[in-house]
Amino acid sequence: MSDTESVVGTAPSEPVSVQTAVRDADSSPLVRIRSLLPGLARAEQRVAKVVLEDPAHVARRSITEVALAANTSETTVTRFCKAVGVGGYPQLRIALAADTARTEARTTRNLGGEIGPEDDLAAVIGKVSFADARAVEETADQLDVATLEQVIQVVANAGRVDVYGVGASAFVAADLQQKLHRIGRVCFAWSDTHIMLTSAAVLSPGDVAIGVSHTGATTDTVEALRVAREHGASTIAVTNFPRSPITEVSDHVLTTAARETTFRSGATASRIAQLTVIDCLFIGVAQRHMDASVNALDATRDAVGSHRLGVRPDGRRRPRETGK
Repeated sequence: MSDTESVVGTAPSEPVSVQTAVRDADSSPLVRIRSLLPGLARAEQRVAKVVLEDPAHVARRSITEVALAANTSETTVTRFCKAVGVGGYPQLRIALAADTARTEARTTRNLGGEIGPEDDLAAVIGKVSFADARAVEETADQLDVATLEQVIQVVANAGRVDVYGVGASAFVAADLQQKLHRIGRVCFAWSDTHIMLTSAAVLSPGDVAIGVSHTGATTDTVEALRVAREHGASTIAVTNFPRSPITEVSDHVLTTAARETTFRSGATASRIAQLTVIDCLFIGVAQRHMDASVNALDATRDAVGSHRLGVRPDGRRRPRETGK
């Protein structure tokens, strides 16, 4: 998990009524399967693991072979296909074949995600950078534009925005707070449980609460969003799993697409995926208040200008600027 967190229960097996629970048919089936995995029935999870382990091989196998590999029935395989939104097994094979072709076209490197003790530093660099780049790419591919548009509008019109996150997600929450504050929006970021709850309790209609949690099962963040919602604030979740508990207390859900890997390098990939969503949100809000945002950015740049060394990249000192 990317958050240092306590978790609540098990993700619900039924889809939640949020726009992002049903992904675009053109997005990667593997991204959908990974994001929905915690909410699947146990037998369906076994099918999912067979698919995720070798999607190219599954694309060439019969439904009977997949059922045997997952130690389950053909009916369960069909039920799994419907649960992840591909309709049936023939459609799953086509989607997996297409996704495999796209992946092979993007890269010829077989970097994988697992880092082993035998990997040298060059291999570690390659695998980490590949996982991070893939997280950004897949997050962008599956990000629901209509939902993002709604979230931008809600945040742009908010009287106050409070952002909640713990562990690695706290850094993402702080990043959003700094960005919005810099363009003159009233925004606070909290990572302490008690302060998160007291913050949520004083929100009101017209305010916004944003919860950042990779797993979507962080007790502290889920509870803070629940309290904020009870007091009339609009609630937004940024999570990797659209059926996780945090979605049950959120009016809008923005999803990422990051994979957990060895040595918790997934914590890095998930944070980068979250920051991708945060950047899109921030820029969208800044666009809604373009003139005010530009003026605020200029003012803040000038305010800290005297605290930067006037040195060029080549080491020579540049003349001190007297204006903007």
